Amino acid sequence: MSATPSQTDPHLSDLSVKGFRGIKDLTISRLGRVTLFAGKNGVGKTTLLDAIRLYAARGSYAVLSDILQDREELSSTVDEDPDEELTPNWESLFYGRRLSPEACISIGSTRKDQHLHIGIGPLSNKEVRQLKRYSPNHILGDEMQSLQIEFKGSKKRVPLMPSILSRRYRMLWDDESESPPEIRYESLGPGLLSNDRLARSWDQVALTDDEVRAVEVLNLIFDDSVVRVAVIGDERRSRYGRRIVAKIKGLDRPVPLKSLGDGAVRLFGVALALANSQGGFLLIDEVENGIHHSIQPDFWKMVLKTAQMNNVQVLATTHGWDCVVGFARAASDLDEIEGTLVRLEQDGEKIRSIEYSEDDLDIAAKQGIEVR
Repeated sequence: MSATPSQTDPHLSDLSVKGFRGIKDLTISRLGRVTLFAGKNGVGKTTLLDAIRLYAARGSYAVLSDILQDREELSSTVDEDPDEELTPNWESLFYGRRLSPEACISIGSTRKDQHLHIGIGPLSNKEVRQLKRYSPNHILGDEMQSLQIEFKGSKKRVPLMPSILSRRYRMLWDDESESPPEIRYESLGPGLLSNDRLARSWDQVALTDDEVRAVEVLNLIFDDSVVRVAVIGDERRSRYGRRIVAKIKGLDRPVPLKSLGDGAVRLFGVALALANSQGGFLLIDEVENGIHHSIQPDFWKMVLKTAQMNNVQVLATTHGWDCVVGFARAASDLDEIEGTLVRLEQDGEKIRSIEYSEDDLDIAAKQGIEVR
């Protein structure tokens, strides 16, 4: 089960990330109910979202491996057939891309008891013998390393070996009964969601108030002309699978959601993700993609209100000025809901964070002061 926070407190009121990918040492002293990260390309915004995703999953093997696959951080190895196989490049998780006893990742609140730690360490002789007994056809050295993952006193180890073995034995020393509960999260990349994911997300909100809100979000673009939304098709019987259609005023037949444009798909995906991340995190990379500048303030008001209502902590990235202005106006209008802008800057090997209050945002938006 996912952890359930109190209705008023976000999971992370601040954030410290050390040793993770391109981030050597970064501290952000204040996160809001909704936090927007701005900064130049390559400064580490996406890596920051990956870090929070990993924190929410308590360092799970699946998320570690997904992060590396998403970034195409892969190495070529030979499997048991033997055939060439691409496996996660574990060293790229660590700052400086080095697997060594000194390598260490730390992610979490500035309170020390709230940190996820990932390091490198040897397996015991007993554990190596156990692996060899289960894998007589594989050549395994006597000195094998592992990822050592710790959160709130719970410890687990992931053997660093070819992925076909790692998948088979990664849970050998992972006692789920002792693992702290993961935090629910939804993660949206800069691209559009697939029909399959949209349909699965819709299944979770159909015939609820969240269904109504998702339609209302579409009408930010279409001026109340979208009446209803539904999922049609059968993935088992059609090569097109399941897909989203919308009933539009004045049209006899529903139209595919994707025919309404990228903005409609993006808005609809965000609305569904806000519903499905209740009590957890929503992480959105390049949040402005597909959303016209004219509706940015209304979009952010929807995000702020729904995040508060559903007890979701939203963390998003942008490099668009229109997005920052829209966020600033919405946060200023809804001062009872904490919206925070954080600008990231490269400072030598470190990344520096500059945090803006809602008053700062209001002044910046009105006077056109650049805060990206």
